[in-house]
Amino acid sequence: MSRSAYAFHAHDISLLARSLIKQWGEHPSAPGHVQMLNMLVRASGYRNFQHFRTQAEISPNPLPSGAAVPPADDAAVSGEVKRLLRYFDDEGRLIQWPGKFSHRLPCLWSIWAGIPARRILAERQVNAFIRAGESFGDHVLLRRELVDYKMMWRTPDGSQYRRIEQVPPPAVRLLLRQLFQRRRHSRAGSP
Repeated sequence: MSRSAYAFHAHDISLLARSLIKQWGEHPSAPGHVQMLNMLVRASGYRNFQHFRTQAEISPNPLPSGAAVPPADDAAVSGEVKRLLRYFDDEGRLIQWPGKFSHRLPCLWSIWAGIPARRILAERQVNAFIRAGESFGDHVLLRRELVDYKMMWRTPDGSQYRRIEQVPPPAVRLLLRQLFQRRRHSRAGSP
């Protein structure tokens, strides 16, 4: 069986070392060959070695010099985004809660993005922001999911909420851009 060689590049060697130390510390014993491959490529921004290998086969230079993270597979991302966009109307509002579990979190990011950052909100205010981002009528489900996925913090009595700041994954950022364009186009076309 012939093996293919793949060039590996880490933009920041210090970040690579810190990530490897952290990942190695999570193992009860020394990692094996495949685990080590996964640790190396995760430290450079890939999901796992298979993701890295796929990128390397698509492009002989998967990480151009000066890039901070590996390039996204545009064909896969745009295909994923197209599938996710079917859950949204022309105004960029969520029209149904996905039955497919893997589609739920990306769709939930659209609700998260519509909630103001760094503000303590009352439940009534949070409900209003959620309702503005959805049209299927279950803001309670969405509010609960935001808390369960740790995208939103709330007091034990549910009287105060705050969005938890985090960076959406690349595919979600592309989805959010598409939804923002829909909303902007919808507002521009309304009288």
